[in-house]
Amino acid sequence: MPPSIQILIVEDNPGHQRITEYVLKKNNIDADLRVVRDGQEVLDYLFHAGIYTDAAQFPAPDLILLDFNLPRHDGKEVLRIIKEDPHLKDIPVVIVSTSDREEDVNFAFELGAASYISKASGFDKFSAELGGITKFLRRPGENSH
Repeated sequence: MPPSIQILIVEDNPGHQRITEYVLKKNNIDADLRVVRDGQEVLDYLFHAGIYTDAAQFPAPDLILLDFNLPRHDGKEVLRIIKEDPHLKDIPVVIVSTSDREEDVNFAFELGAASYISKASGFDKFSAELGGITKFLRRPGENSH
């Protein structure tokens, strides 16, 4: 059996987190979901710092779902750090944000986000877009050399 897909959800709103998890399950996305609540926590997770030092227990994600509106480092700063780091830059990042402002969308793509999903677009559109995220996954073994 292939290893489970690792998806890291970066979301500080528990309601949005539950909706995201529900939509992934509804779309039959079989993944090991990890959740972190703020910009500092996601950086600790990715750089194996703080409580996340055990790389076996906290594996690198195959995909990151990143909210832009986060405490302790906003999502834009987190995206920039991920895409500038040689060990992290190949992890696909999908922005999942309440903002649908053109400048936020443009910023995300300029920095290398794989996709941008607006939470403000209505549940059906959100569900359809989130259900298609597997096309962005980094497959096991890719970019691991």
